[in-house]
Amino acid sequence: MTEAVIFSNVRIACLSNLGSYKIISTATFQAAISEEQTVMGAQSNKPLPTLKHLFDQDPYSNKSFSFNNDLEDEILSIISFCTATTTQSEPASHELKRFKLTHLFYVVKTSKNILHDDVLSSLLALVSSNLFRPLPPPCTAAISSNVADDEVVIPIPSPTWPQLEIVYDMLLWLLINVDPQTLEKHIDNRFLLGLLSLFDSEETRERESLKNIYHQIYYRFTMYRSFMRKAMSTVFLDYIFETERHNGIAEMLELWGSIINGFAVPLKEEHKVFLKRILIPLHKAKGMQGFNKQLAYCVYQFVHKEPELGGLVVRRIMRYWPLANSQKELILIEELEDLVEKLDAKLHRDLAMPFCSHMNKCFNSFNSQVAERALYIWNSEAFVKMVSTAMEEVFPVIIQGMEEIVHSHWNDNVKELAHNVEALLQEMNPFLYHKTLHQNGFQITQATQAQRL
Repeated sequence: MTEAVIFSNVRIACLSNLGSYKIISTATFQAAISEEQTVMGAQSNKPLPTLKHLFDQDPYSNKSFSFNNDLEDEILSIISFCTATTTQSEPASHELKRFKLTHLFYVVKTSKNILHDDVLSSLLALVSSNLFRPLPPPCTAAISSNVADDEVVIPIPSPTWPQLEIVYDMLLWLLINVDPQTLEKHIDNRFLLGLLSLFDSEETRERESLKNIYHQIYYRFTMYRSFMRKAMSTVFLDYIFETERHNGIAEMLELWGSIINGFAVPLKEEHKVFLKRILIPLHKAKGMQGFNKQLAYCVYQFVHKEPELGGLVVRRIMRYWPLANSQKELILIEELEDLVEKLDAKLHRDLAMPFCSHMNKCFNSFNSQVAERALYIWNSEAFVKMVSTAMEEVFPVIIQGMEEIVHSHWNDNVKELAHNVEALLQEMNPFLYHKTLHQNGFQITQATQAQRL
């Protein structure tokens, strides 16, 4: 800034930047003042720097900082804390880790920048260190596959689930939002086997999260599909023929239901082998009541895609019929009725006699629930159509069974249903009905007299 003192027509200027005085002419002084006012006016038009702007400036290069490094440092710092497994039993330690994981998930989701490979690798390492852990010993009351029919299973909540849930949500977010080619180097066969082993967890919510994650991997990572199917098949085989104990069979079968739904027609031989060697033998497992709906859906999908497989399925299920488990009988009767609806009409003739002979045993069951449920199968149009294709072979067996029920069964409701079946048979073919009834009359009379004695 230039300061001046006026003495007549001469200006004595003090140049502050030089710390000296100089005598100049009036014209020169006015020109210097005019130039300085122009410069100051131009600077006054610029906006004043804000505090945020000052913090964002690099004092050396006078350029804005790039916050990528700071963000990555923050993520890596939280990952380093959360990667360590919490061994303390105090709720405060679990709560602190849950808070850190929540903050980390928020930072990852809201970041507008693509995650660096180092950060992505550290995130997957965090997921592995928290999820892949030894599962606690099984609790007898929590094993749903081995409980009694009338026993109610109450799941025991896991104290570590709140923080595990965030890790599962983070993994699912990465699978959905990160390019599979980028994740391919981090997700390998070992990672998939680790996830598969966690399906045996007693925590229902964990198995549900695993199902969604495994399905997402199968959907996006096509190169792993064959390996994932074989790995799950190994778990099923071990359950059927070795342990007969696993908590996640229902969730894995539900996952297989969506996989089978995507199979192309005609089915590959390896898919048919899965039906024959795994799905059908699962019907004989002790814990079948715990996953019967998912199992029936998988089998139904196969028969729906290739109806000619229905004959094989029906015969095999009848082979694995339970001898002293009424609840399981009810489940299988319902499944067989659904399968008959999807059977190829060409198979009706061949299946009519073995199927009706088997159902006749269910008609005459001393368990009233089994007998009633079996007799209700006559409401199925597909079953009646099957019977009509082989009436001469089937009528003697069915009529004899109905007469035994009417004369000897202890339950009145079952007897009434048997009368209704006889009326239906008589309506289908009156001549054959009376002929068969006459031929079997003497044998039925002798059997009734023997029972009374």
